[in-house]
Amino acid sequence: MLTPEIILQEAKALSDYMTEIRRDIHAHPELGRRETRTQALILRELEAMGIECQPCADTGVLGIIRGGKPGKTIGLRADIDALPVQEETGLPFASQNAGVMHACGHDLHAASLLGAAKLLNAHKDELAGNVKLFFQPDEEDQGGAQRMVDEGCLENPQVDAVFCGHNSTGTRAGEYGLKYGDCYAASNGFIVTVKGKGCHGAYPASGIDPIVVASQIVSAVQTLSSRRVYATDSVVVTVGSFHSGTAGNIIPAEAVLRGTIRSFGPEMRKKMCDMFRELVEGVARSMGAEADVTIIESYPGVVNHDGFSALVEQSMVKLVGRDKVEIQRIPNMGTEDFGAFMKNLTIPGCYCEFGFGDGRVECIHPAHGCYYRANEEGLSYAAALFAQVTADFLGQ
Repeated sequence: MLTPEIILQEAKALSDYMTEIRRDIHAHPELGRRETRTQALILRELEAMGIECQPCADTGVLGIIRGGKPGKTIGLRADIDALPVQEETGLPFASQNAGVMHACGHDLHAASLLGAAKLLNAHKDELAGNVKLFFQPDEEDQGGAQRMVDEGCLENPQVDAVFCGHNSTGTRAGEYGLKYGDCYAASNGFIVTVKGKGCHGAYPASGIDPIVVASQIVSAVQTLSSRRVYATDSVVVTVGSFHSGTAGNIIPAEAVLRGTIRSFGPEMRKKMCDMFRELVEGVARSMGAEADVTIIESYPGVVNHDGFSALVEQSMVKLVGRDKVEIQRIPNMGTEDFGAFMKNLTIPGCYCEFGFGDGRVECIHPAHGCYYRANEEGLSYAAALFAQVTADFLGQ
């Protein structure tokens, strides 16, 4: 019987295997859509385990473990791409690819899911259902989750729930974090082109100054979060780029703003985008200008399913005890494309936090930075949680 004690014991026995895999991937990082070596490594390992697998979304991998008994299907996801960062850690397995580094720990995710695959495959006859393995490319850039979904990763057999986690060096190895409900924000980029009328800087009344209009827009869009939605709804509108003009004595004809809108859930996402467009066009029109608004749909965000998250919480407690499980209260306004696997919340999903910290200075450097390090003891606990959630979900 696949008990929590057996799962944790076997996950720890796989520590050396996962560490070796992690260091290999870490030393050879690849950017999104270029993960050919990483893909080959994952395919090789899964094939050696006797697990059905195939390429998916160009440089990703889809695997499946078919249980010995009929039942539901769970999807387990690990992202595999790296970042355009020059590594400065000095580790013996530091990146050998100049300007590319696993600075977000996706090497940890891939290695821990391979460990979980090995563990679960050894007990597949006990499983009542199937396990799909999503080794997803390109999370950091254009998003590979939706491309995997488009290629049918959730079908044949149909996936009934999806689970994954992200490493956190702010949480010690052997501990977990979980946020119910809103977890990661949906992201929509925007480009606003304000069209005025160029003229001499000494005679502004003879034209329409797009810089002044765009400045009013920058101020006005901040009221969307402060006055147009409830204070309990987490939304952010950020203008990160403002470009216009060529000289100090010339009023230009155009100004261009670029930024991002962050929100939670499909309804608020649509509401924010609609209000943004209406407000921007209205401000420009009221000042005699025009505004062309382009909204670029990006990641759908992550909203954890309450019922499935409760199962994940219990899985965590079974492995490490109640005192090592943190129920988090504040959602992350960052973004993550895992939500695509949940298909607009029609598939229950949960995104959690795996502890990879050690409380020492070595593991306090932030992700996406050149000094980022992680405590590899967390690999066993991440793999164990993948396996425990699977056993608990399929055993319902």
